Amino acid sequence: MTGTEPVAHRGFITLAVMLATIMQALDTTIANVALPHMQGTMSATQDQISWVLTSYIVASAIFMPLTGFLSARFGRKRIFIWSVIGFTVVSMLCGAAQNLTQIVVLRMLQGVFGASLVPLSQSVLLDSYPKEKHGSAMALWGMGVMVGPILGPMLGGWLTEHYSWRWVFYINLPFGLLAWYGLGKYLKETTIEHERQFDLLGFAFLTLAIGSLQMMLDRGESLDWFASREVLIEGVLAGLSFYLFVAHIYTDKHPFIEPGLFKDRNFTLGLLSIFIVGIILLATLALMPPFMQSLMGYPVIDVGYLLAPRGVGTMFAMFMVGKLSGKIDARYTIIFGLMLTIASLWEMTIFNTNITGWDIVHNGILQGLGLGFIFVPLSTITFSTLARHYRNEGTALFSLMRNIGSSIGISVVITKLSQNTQANHAAFADYITPFSLPLRQAADAGIYNLNTPQGLMAINGEVTRQAATLAYLQDFRLMMWVTLCAVPLILLLRNPARQPSPVDVHAAME
Repeated sequence: MTGTEPVAHRGFITLAVMLATIMQALDTTIANVALPHMQGTMSATQDQISWVLTSYIVASAIFMPLTGFLSARFGRKRIFIWSVIGFTVVSMLCGAAQNLTQIVVLRMLQGVFGASLVPLSQSVLLDSYPKEKHGSAMALWGMGVMVGPILGPMLGGWLTEHYSWRWVFYINLPFGLLAWYGLGKYLKETTIEHERQFDLLGFAFLTLAIGSLQMMLDRGESLDWFASREVLIEGVLAGLSFYLFVAHIYTDKHPFIEPGLFKDRNFTLGLLSIFIVGIILLATLALMPPFMQSLMGYPVIDVGYLLAPRGVGTMFAMFMVGKLSGKIDARYTIIFGLMLTIASLWEMTIFNTNITGWDIVHNGILQGLGLGFIFVPLSTITFSTLARHYRNEGTALFSLMRNIGSSIGISVVITKLSQNTQANHAAFADYITPFSLPLRQAADAGIYNLNTPQGLMAINGEVTRQAATLAYLQDFRLMMWVTLCAVPLILLLRNPARQPSPVDVHAAME
């Protein structure tokens, strides 16, 4: 496709692509809230049931970079359709799994088939719309990518509460069937490069690097990070494999990923920027549910409802960006989104356990607006100067960097939360002495009894609660500073409207 599809077909293609995107995006978070119910059904421990999430994430991350090669060698339409079919069938099997081994293996297969869905969706939309409408196309695509993970926990909680955890997988069936029909009927096949060779060594290096990194991030917190030999080995493997991969692609005649991709300034800066956006996208969602449940006493279903407006803010921002596309410099829109996100994170640094539900909703909408104003124009400007024949590989790397950013972001904030809670508890405990006037006043008022074990436990519980609250706020402040670091990267991006179109060597040879 060259961006000249008939308008009628373009609408059906867009619908099919969006269904595939939403299906995959929902599955990144929808199973999280169902884990306790799965754990009971499978008679598994906490560490064992976590592999339901880990197996999917690791498999998806490893196979995502394969998207470019598979699409070129076998055709984008064929790979897209088989990915949709495989993902849907395996989802049904996940719902019917009878033991832990089955569901972990099936989740791994689900990650393999789902790895290509989001990058291929983005690539198809970019090729189906003319360049002046890329902003609108990315707005539609972004709604599925961004809103799916946000609404996933709420939908997963509702299905688990009213039906069964198995329905978080069965829900994929209507999405998969409709996406398969639309892609099969309306999407045209791309030119197949029969001479394309598979770089097994490059893929092996990248697989080892990504797999080791994901395992290190997933296991690090429970094993005390580099105090554990396993985590240390995984970290060394990740670093060494990535170095060998980079050296290989710049020296091999037919590398797994073309190094020419990184000569495009906007694309390279876009990868770094989406890495930072990935940190903020899911790290906040990883912190807010336990903050609201453990410290504020909200039930899980209410947590989902209060966090859902974040997705509403994102959808509204993406709708606005689609309308403004081509009228305003995309860099200004991204910076405006960053400022909104920074403002929301600053507001979170002054949260306390007495904030109202409206405070959470208001802040979520503000942060959703910020992320919506960032994601779409960033996706558009990243690929605005990239040659068309690089798009399949480029979109795969774009999605991979977002996912790795999310994995690293979640690991860092959870680790800092644990460390800061301990440090804050030690600091607060220094003020719990017989000479503390506030403590003596509380004891005189009958709030605490300093002469019984129960009274001392109550004091320790309150100190722990306050230490954890401050630790959450420190994490929010860290994310605020990380977001601020993205602003200089955006200023370095080139405005595509003022740049000549790149020479598409591939198109010129046809």
